[in-house]
Amino acid sequence: MAAKKGSLSISSENIFPIIKKWVYSDHDIFVREMISNGCDAITKLKKLDMMGEYQLPDDYKARIRVIVSPEDKTLKFIDNGVGMTAGEVEEYITQIAFSGATEFLEKYKDKTTEDDMIGHFGLGFYSAFMVADEVHIDTLSYQEGAAPVHWTSDGGTEYEMSDGDRQEVGTEITLFLNEDSLQFANEYKVREVLEKYCSFMPVEIFLEKANAEQEYETIDEADLRDDDVVVEHIHEDAKMEEKENENGEKEMVEVSPARDRVKINKRPVPVNDTQPLWTKHPNECTKEDYIEFYRKVFLDYKEPLFWIHLNMDYPFNLKGILYFPKINTEYDSIEGTIKLYNNQVFIADNIKEVIPEFLMVLKGVIDCPDLPLNVSRSALQNDGFVNKIADYISKKVADKLSGMCKTDKENYEKYWDDISPFIKFGCLKDEKFCDKMMDYILFKNLDHKYMTLKECVEANGGKLIDPKEEKEEPKEGEEKKEEPKTTIYYVSDEQQQSQYINMFKNQGQDAVILNHNIDSPFITQLEQRNPNLQFQRIDADITDSAKEEVKEEDKEAFQKTTDALVETFRKVMENDKLDVKVEKLKDDKVASMITLSEQSRRMQEMMRMYGMAGMDASMFGGEITLTLNANHPLVQFVAEHGDNENTPVICRQLYDMAMLAHKPLTPEEMTAFVQRSNEIMLLLTK
Repeated sequence: MAAKKGSLSISSENIFPIIKKWVYSDHDIFVREMISNGCDAITKLKKLDMMGEYQLPDDYKARIRVIVSPEDKTLKFIDNGVGMTAGEVEEYITQIAFSGATEFLEKYKDKTTEDDMIGHFGLGFYSAFMVADEVHIDTLSYQEGAAPVHWTSDGGTEYEMSDGDRQEVGTEITLFLNEDSLQFANEYKVREVLEKYCSFMPVEIFLEKANAEQEYETIDEADLRDDDVVVEHIHEDAKMEEKENENGEKEMVEVSPARDRVKINKRPVPVNDTQPLWTKHPNECTKEDYIEFYRKVFLDYKEPLFWIHLNMDYPFNLKGILYFPKINTEYDSIEGTIKLYNNQVFIADNIKEVIPEFLMVLKGVIDCPDLPLNVSRSALQNDGFVNKIADYISKKVADKLSGMCKTDKENYEKYWDDISPFIKFGCLKDEKFCDKMMDYILFKNLDHKYMTLKECVEANGGKLIDPKEEKEEPKEGEEKKEEPKTTIYYVSDEQQQSQYINMFKNQGQDAVILNHNIDSPFITQLEQRNPNLQFQRIDADITDSAKEEVKEEDKEAFQKTTDALVETFRKVMENDKLDVKVEKLKDDKVASMITLSEQSRRMQEMMRMYGMAGMDASMFGGEITLTLNANHPLVQFVAEHGDNENTPVICRQLYDMAMLAHKPLTPEEMTAFVQRSNEIMLLLTK
């Protein structure tokens, strides 16, 4: 066969059903598309007026009307924008995916900006056929001498166009709803959709119900506006009441002055706010403005901790507000909402491509006209530009937090417990964010005072080494010098680990409180970034400062005591592998303690995280160690009276009490502990 070249052809009979059914994931999105087209038409008309190619009437007020008619099963969208000629209807409407906004921008590229236009694809109009059996367009162009146009289509490949009867410049689109979509002839359903997608559109939107009874309101005559429709003027006489004066005499006093009132047709109220808070400069906004906006958008009546107002024009246009809500739940149950807008048009919640994952715990709005959206405006195209936006947002959050720590440390510390899970998650997910925040991570000590990581290390006699700092390589023949590790002790449950905390305090030692699920992976990350640093829970081992040294002449007797105690406890607990240590502790009030190495604990936590809780932790060296205090009378009694009838009860009680200070007992263990405690108290009565 000879080589041949040609052009691909697309049949509208094949593509039309795809556009109607598959381009848009949510059927209610047609409302957003119709409104967006109306906004674009109004924007074009205003641009033409600014350029001197058209003169707007003195009383012109840009508006879009949405009229529902349950009786006629129709939904109308009416704008007073640029309108269309017959030729433009053929060009913009009958050519699928030909965007009038795109052509307008190209024609006036020297006089307007792309950011002003919402539509770019030319498919939005056809979303109407997802819910309508038939669509009518009545339009009148702004051009002098233009004739009104009437266009109809039943959603197939045919259309009809004729002279219309519209008298005002603009466009009216009528959707004759199909039987499956009659919900969109309901005023309350349409209001819900408008509030979802169009709450902050740049043009006022008014929702009406066809043939609804006229409603009225009464106002002071001084508040009368030129566009009010007056029904009746009302004069109200002053109201007088008899009251007792200071002398105890009764007299008539005016309690309400005479006033002139006016009964008018109820003023229409737009369903949207055309100038949302994020479009304003931060200097124009008060604390009350931010809180009111937060409550309105997120229906959350708890006051946010603080917020970040994003306001950027270069290298891309991005505005928004991020709120830090009070976070006091476990990490895996935290869920925020970041609403993404494009030119004040709602796109979606929590789009991960543009919003860093760790910011999903926040609540906020982000408006970026530069976002590369796909044809349905409901998802982002994969674009390196999107990553730059995400990086910028992350940087601004880090700048706000670090700035607060530097200039408003008191409030930063006050918020820390609430925002620390979010910041630590951000450090785990975003290396750049982690680099910026590392000096502003706070740790709360046992006295509930806050310290930075550097202060924690120095308090433990170490020095924090910058992981990026180049280390001097050893000379030939020299061994590589290992930096000494600094240990930071921590508490994960102040109540559970209170015995260990008291021992630490008695020895003048300190620890930090890390009681959130996110803390375990976070301290692992800190150790990886700082090889000379290690974290250890205070019950992982008994520090040397808590022990007394056994004198040389006592070592043999001490070993015999140790052997006796190990044998007795293993026998009573019926566990030949029970790890028992005997130490002389300085605190003679502590009889027994349980320790579990930090490595073993973290391995167990990882097993639980990945659903391996049923596995035997001992295979990873996860056996606990029972430490007995040789200075305590109970331990001394067991060592000296291994065959006493009460020894087994004492051994089990010492073991369970040590375990209680380490972790919760199982239901069976707790039942046995309570019963045994009762038996011991009964012995005291004899």
